[in-house]
Amino acid sequence: QDIIEAIQKAELNTSGEIRVHLERGPNLEAFERAMEVFHFLKMDNTKQQNGVLIYVAIDTKTFVIYGDSGINNVVPDNFWDSTKDLIQSHFKAKRFKDGLIEGILKAGEQLETHFPWFHGDSNELSNEISKG
Repeated sequence: QDIIEAIQKAELNTSGEIRVHLERGPNLEAFERAMEVFHFLKMDNTKQQNGVLIYVAIDTKTFVIYGDSGINNVVPDNFWDSTKDLIQSHFKAKRFKDGLIEGILKAGEQLETHFPWFHGDSNELSNEISKG
């Protein structure tokens, strides 16, 4: 519930969309799987191409932050690396929920900066955590 609340807070002032997907690591490379999940969740169908997926493969202890082209074109070059480092520091300390929440809120700040909410914006994607 805390993670869903973080997503809602992060999306409050932006038209951007954030999703978290957890799964028991398939045999695919994590980045490839994150791209598949991004498409499966229809995150590539947002109007401004500003969806961000935090994909976590539990068994292989890997995660990927995957942003659509709209957000990737406007964030600083090192943004996803710094966000990944922030999440990873929490994961190493076994604070998984805290890592996801901080990563979500940091992504939300960038989304708000580059894709501010405007009257008539609607939540295009579910805030629920998906699982595979």
